[in-house]
Amino acid sequence: MTGLQGAEAAGTESSNSLLEVHYIDVGQGDATLIKSDGHAMLIDAGNNNKGTAVQSYLQKQGIKKLDYVIGTHPDADHIGGLDVIIYKFDCTTVMMPDYSKDTKTYEEVVDTLKAKNYKALHPKTGDTYQLGDASFTVTAPSERKYDSANDYSIAIRLEHGDNHFLFVGDAEEESEQEMLKTKQKLSADVYKVSHHGSRSGTTEGFLKAVNPQYAVISCGEDNSYGHPHAEVMNLLRTEGIKVFRTDEQGTIVAVSDGKKITWNMSPDESWRAGEPKGTRSDAEPAVKNTKEEKNGGSYILNTNTKKVHRPSCSSVKKMADKNKKKTKKSLKELEKEGYTPCQNCMDK
Repeated sequence: MTGLQGAEAAGTESSNSLLEVHYIDVGQGDATLIKSDGHAMLIDAGNNNKGTAVQSYLQKQGIKKLDYVIGTHPDADHIGGLDVIIYKFDCTTVMMPDYSKDTKTYEEVVDTLKAKNYKALHPKTGDTYQLGDASFTVTAPSERKYDSANDYSIAIRLEHGDNHFLFVGDAEEESEQEMLKTKQKLSADVYKVSHHGSRSGTTEGFLKAVNPQYAVISCGEDNSYGHPHAEVMNLLRTEGIKVFRTDEQGTIVAVSDGKKITWNMSPDESWRAGEPKGTRSDAEPAVKNTKEEKNGGSYILNTNTKKVHRPSCSSVKKMADKNKKKTKKSLKELEKEGYTPCQNCMDK
């Protein structure tokens, strides 16, 4: 973890105990690694094709064992990579909501749990757990029945000294209202924005109760859902909240010393909402590989998000000039340098 920014950086010297929160860029999905005093927890693991990438990220962070693995709810963009993580790492406690889906993705996670002789724990609201020098309390779901799978999301409030982080999965308005009704503590310095910035969550009343200084949005570049939605971005901006987002900034890391929080980058300043579904043709076939591109022809790099784009990609037009770089290197060479193909234009 390098390059801490802001006046708060000096605060990291006030304590030997640091909490790290890694909001991993997994495209349109969620994956968060939390490290505290030699202990680690993973919340979600991205889509089915992201399990190995999350495994690699954890290994680079020196993770050999996970105290907790939380699959917030059974949607593929959250638990798709969990089977890989559960299989590859020793996991002390695996948490999932008491809600299942009849999908191959969910079945693969259940089968892997059985193969490792693990049993998923269904945590209850108010349950508190220790993670090194930090602790976390379950704030959702309640024990009522919901119409939406998203409202079954496990939500937690992480505490480290005076600092607090709130994670709510894809919780929508109903679950938010339940959390508010219980009068439990929801206030947090950092709010992981619900449902990738969808208008279905982050209601004004809930955001005011959380009252964060920072917000983190995990979503995919040019995703077909139009995340983050303009309503949520406008609300965050009106409330004066500093926003970080994986689609424009890549993996985001916050470090708490128990008093102050530092980041590996400055907040995003674009305030750009996603494109509403339909304004960009998601039905269009991926741009075909030309002979030149197959042989390592011209690509456009976003040096900020570390994404590789074809020159014809719609993202290139929106890219800041300072982050834009043309290259003749092959895709294989670029991947070795840490770049990943844009999911929108690279038909790999």
